[in-house]
Amino acid sequence: MSLFSTVELAPRDPILGMTEAFNADPNPAKVNLGVGVYFDEQGKLPILQCVLAAEKQMAEAPKPRGYLPIDGIAAYDRAVQELVFGAESAALRDGRIATVQTLGGTGGLKVGADFLKRLNPQSKVLISDPSWENHRALFLQAGFEVESYAYYDAATRGIRFDAMLAALQAAAPGSVVVLHACCHNPSGYDLDAAQWAQVVQVLKARGLVPFLDMAYQGFGDGIVEDGAAVQMFLRAGMDFLVATSFSKSFSLYGERVGALSVVCESKDEAARVLSRLKVLIRGNYSNPPTHGAQVVSMVLTTPALRRLWEGELAGMRVRIKRMREALVQRLAEAGVKQDMGFILRQKGMFSYSGLSAGQMQRLRSEFGVYGIDSGRICVAALNERNIGPVAAAIAKVI
Repeated sequence: MSLFSTVELAPRDPILGMTEAFNADPNPAKVNLGVGVYFDEQGKLPILQCVLAAEKQMAEAPKPRGYLPIDGIAAYDRAVQELVFGAESAALRDGRIATVQTLGGTGGLKVGADFLKRLNPQSKVLISDPSWENHRALFLQAGFEVESYAYYDAATRGIRFDAMLAALQAAAPGSVVVLHACCHNPSGYDLDAAQWAQVVQVLKARGLVPFLDMAYQGFGDGIVEDGAAVQMFLRAGMDFLVATSFSKSFSLYGERVGALSVVCESKDEAARVLSRLKVLIRGNYSNPPTHGAQVVSMVLTTPALRRLWEGELAGMRVRIKRMREALVQRLAEAGVKQDMGFILRQKGMFSYSGLSAGQMQRLRSEFGVYGIDSGRICVAALNERNIGPVAAAIAKVI
């Protein structure tokens, strides 16, 4: 008998598997609204000018490609801290933040999950209902029992906030609560400032562990505005974790540029936490890659490049909002009678369209419009050429 004879075929990833089906579809008018990638008005993955400028400078002064430290490039880690927590942050000034460069935001979540599992192996993890599909898988594979807290309300096209608070108030002390810092994936519905304040208060009072996933900083209302939740946890004096990704904001998907930051009570505590994070990384992938983090570090720390990046990021944010407005208008023009204005209240790259699994399947099979069965579509993949056919297709399945 073969060693692997008992291995069962795993189900395809719901998003990446759908992309495989999209690629195999011969329909010349097909549109992929499933994958979480920002495309420009020409339907292309953009290469940011700030990235090209940084790479040009790096090419003109080449350096040896030696192994990085386990926790990554020091200048990158510092730049991440200043971006996420603010350059004037007291926690940063006091050395209370342990930051490691990771393999994308996913890698930051996984390193954090492994660390927390060793720290408190009996704790549970709570994720929003719904959440990014990989959240559950990441924490399950780290050995956690994963449960959900209420979040999206399909009836009101909003957030079940009272039910969310009730779930958090009922959670056992030490439970890890995964929160979307901004641009909730997949729903697009974010907590407002007053709601965040209540969540912070409950988490602190209950002794829960906040783990913020911040993959879309700058895609909602702005870099500073999208980091407001982080500032609330800082002001509350809590220990918490933040996973950061630059895949979207720098259009560096394949470079896997991310970070994990852990806010601690003291500088000594942060040093001990960092030492443990490095042990976990060393036993997993040893150390991170160089190129993408060098690019991000150079852009964030070079004033001219930083201004260029902020302008390009703002351009992406504005285009997404414009596509939301255009989609609502085109749906009405296509004959959709129901009020689709809720799409305008959502933030970030995604929209919970309200379509059923059957309707999403019809969009794929009959019209070549690909979105996942939950009804989530990537608004950032719309443009002036495809939005008309997409709206017409949606109108036919509603």
